[in-house]
Amino acid sequence: MTRADEIAQGLKRVLQRIEEAKQKAGRSDEVRLLPVTKFHPAEDIAILHSLGVTEVGENRDQEAKQKAAEFPSMSFHMLGQIQTKKANSVARWAQAVQSLDSVTLAQALDRGMQLALDRGDRTTDTLDVFVQLSLDGDPARGGVVDGDLPELVDAIAGTEHLRLTGLMCVPPVEADPYEAFATARQVKEKLEKTVGKPLEFSAGMSHDLEVAVESGSTLVRVGTDILGPRQIP
Repeated sequence: MTRADEIAQGLKRVLQRIEEAKQKAGRSDEVRLLPVTKFHPAEDIAILHSLGVTEVGENRDQEAKQKAAEFPSMSFHMLGQIQTKKANSVARWAQAVQSLDSVTLAQALDRGMQLALDRGDRTTDTLDVFVQLSLDGDPARGGVVDGDLPELVDAIAGTEHLRLTGLMCVPPVEADPYEAFATARQVKEKLEKTVGKPLEFSAGMSHDLEVAVESGSTLVRVGTDILGPRQIP
């Protein structure tokens, strides 16, 4: 079996799982699939592109920057935590950032966007951002706790180039995913009332995407079940 066949089969299986979860939940709306390509070679992205995939997720700036340069027609989402000093770099290649979790980072990304535009590194002047919700308050895992959301949302609204697009969450390892996703969905719905518009709900990975879809996720992030084990350097 070729690598292209492996990826095509993995993609088909995951899309089927999403559809079955939607049917179980009685949903007819769209649930987007974001293949996560971190630690996988650029050749895998080329295969995904040939299969109709138009957006992928990455976790590390250096790796993503190189891949984005090679595939300018693809949209790249930054999923990993971002050091403030890396904001300028991320702003050059990311179409979306799903790990925004501080006022400082929001301001740094906004400055990075302006710098990228000034240098001609970007043609679009808006960066879609998802606030990453922390469900356990552990700063090492990234995310902002519910109580600090208003300040961060106000900061995003005060930027010139950031557009609040959604809420992202990763359940703590020991958590019940049903409870975790239910809590995150409640936060998202409260946030929607605050900002006055619908937001995406980025939740669910290879091992819990069914629970996430049943809980209202509109975007699932799947790597291993599409591309197989990662070749971590």
